[in-house]
Amino acid sequence: MTVTACAFFCLLDTGSKYVGAILPLLMALWLRYVLQSIFTVSWGLAQSGMDIFRTTHPRFQVMRAALFCSSNACAMMSLRYLPLAEFTAVVAMTPLAMTLVAALWLRQPVSPLRWVLVAMGFIGTVVIIRPGGANFSGGALVWPLLQLAANTAYQIVSSQMAGKERPLTTQIYTSLLALVLTTASLPWFWQMPDTAALWLGSLAMGVGSTIGHLMLLKAYEHAKPATISPFLYSQIPFAVFSGWLLYGHMPDHWAVLGMVAIAVGGALSAWLSVRESR
Repeated sequence: MTVTACAFFCLLDTGSKYVGAILPLLMALWLRYVLQSIFTVSWGLAQSGMDIFRTTHPRFQVMRAALFCSSNACAMMSLRYLPLAEFTAVVAMTPLAMTLVAALWLRQPVSPLRWVLVAMGFIGTVVIIRPGGANFSGGALVWPLLQLAANTAYQIVSSQMAGKERPLTTQIYTSLLALVLTTASLPWFWQMPDTAALWLGSLAMGVGSTIGHLMLLKAYEHAKPATISPFLYSQIPFAVFSGWLLYGHMPDHWAVLGMVAIAVGGALSAWLSVRESR
């Protein structure tokens, strides 16, 4: 289920890279949220009827949706500069970034080995984006780091609320509130897709996001996050393949080395979580 979710997340990023390069940012996001809301709400109503909308933490839902929107906007801007594989590898740094936040902000104890893994992931990210290089300067450097920060905050908020709200209810409110936030901007950014390719890219965003998140929710019903985490790195080879197939891009040996460092660091971090829980 996790690997399938990663394949659909790659479909989401592929569609976002194409649509986000042509349409205004907020228009592209609105199209994604419209389709995602339709698919997610339909699924929720089929599962639980109107009861699926009952929430006991409305402020949490608003905060999560705002961070979700911010992360998505930064991701779409990042994809204007970065190839799919390199972007996916930087996003994969999120679990290690959460360790850093847990130590500095939440004051949770972090073992020396975890600090080594965080450093490994950081070095891998630097190797991939190579600050100051010809291909990764300016926005190519700023947007991925902003996306990493927003996504880390989004994951932290989500983890703090784990078990306090139904996952599908949370996903529905995230989609609908993100749709409301972007709808407010439409009078200034309205531009409907005018080609079949743009409509196909928009559909890829909606389908990829909906199925990806739902499959991941189902995976969390069967296994703990520490068990699932290593499989999340399967999105990197999916992104490499998609980038090669559609854009003819293959990461160079330095980028591959950085991806391996991030994936190994994340997998070892998950293994350490399992060992510490015993």
